[in-house]
Amino acid sequence: MNGGLVATAITAVALTLGLNGSAAALASEGNWGLNGAYAATSLGDWAKTNERYQDEPIVRSIWTISTTCVSPIQCTGTVTSDLGWSANVYTNTGLWYVKRTVANWEPCRDGTAADAEQMFRFYGVNGDGTVKLDSTTYAGEDITTGPSGACGRNLSLVIRMPFRLEKLS
Repeated sequence: MNGGLVATAITAVALTLGLNGSAAALASEGNWGLNGAYAATSLGDWAKTNERYQDEPIVRSIWTISTTCVSPIQCTGTVTSDLGWSANVYTNTGLWYVKRTVANWEPCRDGTAADAEQMFRFYGVNGDGTVKLDSTTYAGEDITTGPSGACGRNLSLVIRMPFRLEKLS
């Protein structure tokens, strides 16, 4: 998935929604943000490790999300996972981001381990996968990137997985 194209598409959809009144409908419902419990799934059976398909474990968790919004496409808040971590969540285009540091993610031969940056990037979708800002189902990517130079290698270890988020309550 090309992040630039996705962000451009989401921005275009958000601007269109603002022009045709759908954003006003969202505002009247007061349903701009992500709030409540969500099932989060990273699909490891479709993972890419440094752009090569390689199975990784499927990761399922429950996220509790609390956000505050100033518009349908500008929100900030916090995600708390039942896997024991918390991180900030935000959107400023309808494309949501969660970024966090994963300690000791990349094990090295010498017994040390390098931290990584994990980013979840997702957007609301209909049942057919088309963009829908006020959806309760989200699609995107889970991208974890180790630092260049970790474990004596100049190449960063990058694992990308399809990601799905579904509202539970």
